[in-house]
Amino acid sequence: MPTPMTHPADDPILDGLTEPQRLAVTHVDGPLLVLAGPGSGKTRVITNRIAHLVQHGIAAWQILALTFTNKAAAEMRERIDRLVPADLPGRQGMTVSTFHSFCVRVLRRYADAARLPATFSLYDAADQRDALKQAMARADLDTRNWTPAAVAAAISSAKNRLLDADAYAAAAADFRARGVAKAYLAYEKTLRGNDALDFDDLLMRTCLLLKGDASVREELQARYQYVLIDEYQDTNHAQFVIAHTLAAEHRNICVVGDPDQSIYAWRGADISNILEFEAHYGDATVIALGQNFRSTAHILELAAALIKHNRQRKDKPLYSELGDGETPEYVICRDEQHEAMLVADHLRRRHDESGVPWRNMAVLYRINALSRVLEEAFRRAQIPYVIARGTAFYDRKEIKDALAYLRALANPSDEVSLRRIVNTPTRGIGKTSLDRVEILGATRQQRLMDAMRQVTEQDGVSARAVKAMRGFVAMFDRWRASMGGRDGGVLGGASESLADLVGRVIQDSGLETALRKSSLDEDRQRLENLGELVSAAAEFVPPPAGDLDAPATWTLERLLQSFLETITLVSDADMVDPENGAVTLLTLHAAKGLEFDTIAIVGLEEGVLPHTRASESEAELEEERRLCFVGITRAERSLLLSRAAVRTIRGMRNRTIESQFVGELPAASFTRSDQAGVDDWYDSGAAMRERLGLDRESEASDAARAFPPGCLVHHPMFGRGRVESIVPHRTSARARVVFETVGAKMLVLEYAKLRRLDD
Repeated sequence: MPTPMTHPADDPILDGLTEPQRLAVTHVDGPLLVLAGPGSGKTRVITNRIAHLVQHGIAAWQILALTFTNKAAAEMRERIDRLVPADLPGRQGMTVSTFHSFCVRVLRRYADAARLPATFSLYDAADQRDALKQAMARADLDTRNWTPAAVAAAISSAKNRLLDADAYAAAAADFRARGVAKAYLAYEKTLRGNDALDFDDLLMRTCLLLKGDASVREELQARYQYVLIDEYQDTNHAQFVIAHTLAAEHRNICVVGDPDQSIYAWRGADISNILEFEAHYGDATVIALGQNFRSTAHILELAAALIKHNRQRKDKPLYSELGDGETPEYVICRDEQHEAMLVADHLRRRHDESGVPWRNMAVLYRINALSRVLEEAFRRAQIPYVIARGTAFYDRKEIKDALAYLRALANPSDEVSLRRIVNTPTRGIGKTSLDRVEILGATRQQRLMDAMRQVTEQDGVSARAVKAMRGFVAMFDRWRASMGGRDGGVLGGASESLADLVGRVIQDSGLETALRKSSLDEDRQRLENLGELVSAAAEFVPPPAGDLDAPATWTLERLLQSFLETITLVSDADMVDPENGAVTLLTLHAAKGLEFDTIAIVGLEEGVLPHTRASESEAELEEERRLCFVGITRAERSLLLSRAAVRTIRGMRNRTIESQFVGELPAASFTRSDQAGVDDWYDSGAAMRERLGLDRESEASDAARAFPPGCLVHHPMFGRGRVESIVPHRTSARARVVFETVGAKMLVLEYAKLRRLDD
């Protein structure tokens, strides 16, 4: 057990700390787990604990503090400098850094032992992408089937699991894994040839060095007598190995984090690291920081009630002494347009009536595609906004690519747009071939599109490129024919609508197909963004006939041109008031670590929040619930939750199902406002069951009788499958079904439309 230290009554290191914070700060020897709830002052605890150690005789160079961002590391150093007197002996040499920065220092210091040149280069994401593309070309992997992003993610995951290229290749059991293995081997050869490491190499190489070289391991263990890890719930396997290897002898390891805020499993974070800390250290001291210094009581009560539905967690009391505050609101809106308008009105009132600056407000959403309607509503309401840690909807690469196709379709002379998309996605039209055709076109006084239409192998262009160019031109010809040519396609009598046209361009061009092949979360979001562009086209209303530039008859071609003009003319740069700032629009993932006076969370619907991927497993569902918990706890004073009863997806208006998370919130903790106007369109399954007096046990029993484990079923989307188990749930029973084509899925029985088959 740690030996307690005495402190003067006026010690600034302990001044103003709560009793749990004080216990964490004054703990010295032995393993320590600090469960730090949201807004509980964890950074203060870490920095004050380090200052406490130094002030009481432990040399600063024996302390190692690791976190995840340079900003967090810099903030820690600044706070420690303010707490520890400059003339205090032993205050120099402390290591406070990110995991990656620490690993760079270790690998350069012990380069020979790590079998690396001391001058190795560190590749950033762009360098890594270029090197991987070269490697994939050498491995004969077609980027149409093997996207560089997906291959990079697979290699990153392997390195975080400490699998080098040879080990990964040896374990590759299927076609896809073997393809990744070929790319991995070629990629590592490229890195070695350039004396370079990528970010994942820093962690993996440091792990291998610590495990494989006893002298290096013992030297580092002897130096760093006290190891502190911030945001421990976000560590991956490699980071776990580094931290625990360094602390293996002295066992003076302090980890600070919150399992309830573990939301990065998709990029390798392993929640079991923090949940199983006591299993690794049976004598660990555990201190819970439950007092929240950020949010008022009503907001915190809502968050605490929600997260209690998770099983993978460590319970701790969450409470606030800031008063009850405003009661959170939950509003059901007619559709996404109504939702965006309502949010804009709410923020306008907070600004005008309560004096809250725009910079102290934020709107959170699960998927980036939801920002488009919000952006348009904010522009109409003249509310300044910024997209945080992301890109405005129409500036996102996949949207700019799609718009380039549409601009080239609307104006065949737009060769800037044409060059952008002629080989996006890749279709075998390389730069050399394109340059050759451009020269031929200039010589013949032809536009680029016409030059591609007429090029032959006799012009010095490869047969593959000629075929690809002709296919590309033919695709545009088909699109123009569907618009009725230059003069046809009158609005109201055209063969297809603007939304139909935009959807077909996205599909035929290959933009959609390339993203559907990827399992990456960011590619799923890009796919959703393309669907949202179709919705934007479906909602577009051209100027009335009385406007100066409105034609008497709207052809589909002119409608497309007007749609593109509207997008291009959008500019909000002059709306930002430096004094008041701007409302922040951001995803729930990007919101972690931030706080705002006023928060609005939109899209509380099944398939949005929780995301559709949550249907695959209970673990995925729990991470989605943690994500919602993180969003709620970003709010300091005001919280608005909303849902659209009808949401437009790819131009089609669809009824939505209320998020099960709403049903998990205690009714007394928030106000519910129904502004949808059509009861049977938004009524939740939970409310219906409540009126009928059904409980989850009886529902689960009924479900088990209807679909007993082992029975064969048919799903309208996934086909044939076999029920593996029935899982009771607070809002609706679920069935885990193993399908013949797509594997295991977790389905909400109320909405799954399962049909039992005879065995």
